[in-house]
Amino acid sequence: MPTMIVSDTYVAYDVHGTGEPVLLIAPAGTRAAIWLSHLVPALRRGGYQVITFDNRGTAPSAVPPGPYRLADLVADTADLIAGLGVGPCRIVGASLGAMVAQELAAAQPGLVRAAVLLGTRCRSDFFRRELTRATAARIRDPDPTLTTDFDVLVGMGQMFSARTLADDKTVANWFAVLSRFPVRGPGAAAQYEATLTEDRAAALASVRCPCLVVGFSEDAITPPALCREVAGAIPGARYAEVGDCGHFGFLEEPGTVSDLITDFFADRDLGGNCGAILSPSSMAVDPGFVPLGWGSIRVSSPLAGGRSGFRPPWLGVDPGFDRLIQTSPAGLTPGL
Repeated sequence: MPTMIVSDTYVAYDVHGTGEPVLLIAPAGTRAAIWLSHLVPALRRGGYQVITFDNRGTAPSAVPPGPYRLADLVADTADLIAGLGVGPCRIVGASLGAMVAQELAAAQPGLVRAAVLLGTRCRSDFFRRELTRATAARIRDPDPTLTTDFDVLVGMGQMFSARTLADDKTVANWFAVLSRFPVRGPGAAAQYEATLTEDRAAALASVRCPCLVVGFSEDAITPPALCREVAGAIPGARYAEVGDCGHFGFLEEPGTVSDLITDFFADRDLGGNCGAILSPSSMAVDPGFVPLGWGSIRVSSPLAGGRSGFRPPWLGVDPGFDRLIQTSPAGLTPGL
């Protein structure tokens, strides 16, 4: 995996295919391999070149001593885009990655053509602030033997929806994987802490690129209300909400989320109206959801039934999941 000097450190990255570039920014404590099973293939099918990288604090990128500021991660990402010569490019970020993406769009508009923000927020309320601090303190010691079954179960409760947690086979396999590869260490802790910022809504008002904010209905880490605040702060942003999903809804409903992203990017290519309401033909619209003034829609499960593209993560079934397991103990984690 190649590396690039960025800011005062270096990051490891991969480039997948050719075409118009899309940069993917991972959640806290989560390797870039998280994207390999679903979103990278979906974007490649759409004709895009996909760039993935590990944030500072996640090996094989450097793990410099903390603390990390959100601005540090933004600067790293800007330097990577500039160093690869791919700006302005489309970007997709999840959780911490989404917060980095929205700040990058505000600070360096010349580097961002369009942005999709999955499970994001622009401030930390009391619960999210204290949960983040407690999580960082608990995982800072890198000794994996300190991770208890309770830690794993609490993490799964943060990652997934009630529907996924009711699927015994799926839960058992996630439990085995996350028990074997617990996320720990000062780098992951510093990434969590980087999400603790003052209210950034006013700063996001300067974003001028097209943006899509995606919330997940059962997300306790970046709940829909906080996602809507981001969409409301960014002029002309669209908002979509995917039902029956927790914080890692992009893994629970990968087909639905991938369709939202590729449809949004395609619409930008066609010069569509940034303020229009999203209505992918393959998704059901909840008539009880009232569209807000800046353009929003609630997306429930696919009309055909079942989870769109969802592959339970037991080994030997999903080759992409195998890759995640093989590449890093931090491949799948309850990230921010």
